[in-house]
Amino acid sequence: MGGLTLQFIPYSEIEELSSLGRIKKLLKIAKENKIVLLEGRLNKDEEAELIKTTMEEINDEFKGIELGVIYPEQTEGALLKKIKGGFAKLLLGNRMGLTIIGPASIVKEIKKDPTKIELFTTTPRKTKKKKR
Repeated sequence: MGGLTLQFIPYSEIEELSSLGRIKKLLKIAKENKIVLLEGRLNKDEEAELIKTTMEEINDEFKGIELGVIYPEQTEGALLKKIKGGFAKLLLGNRMGLTIIGPASIVKEIKKDPTKIELFTTTPRKTKKKKR
């Protein structure tokens, strides 16, 4: 019986890396058939580069990735709430939110809404031995 491995990466672990270093680290983990839970998020350029790099590395063994990012949205609210949210964003920057990166061979789809994330996974099919 196979298990599903989730690997949490605190933002502090990638903070000092270059953009390319971040991408390589995250992709390496996904290629090990692990689902990455990254504290925070990559910037838009890094996300685009992650997808580009992934496309270049697809082969028979590595089918690509599924990527999902969630972060607290500023909703309509009181002025004080907006100021707090703006201050937190200023202090935390890309640490706000959560990024999920999963190998496409395991994660079929990532759906998100403000209150939850759904990971639709595939299970490896057992091949039946033919009787002779």
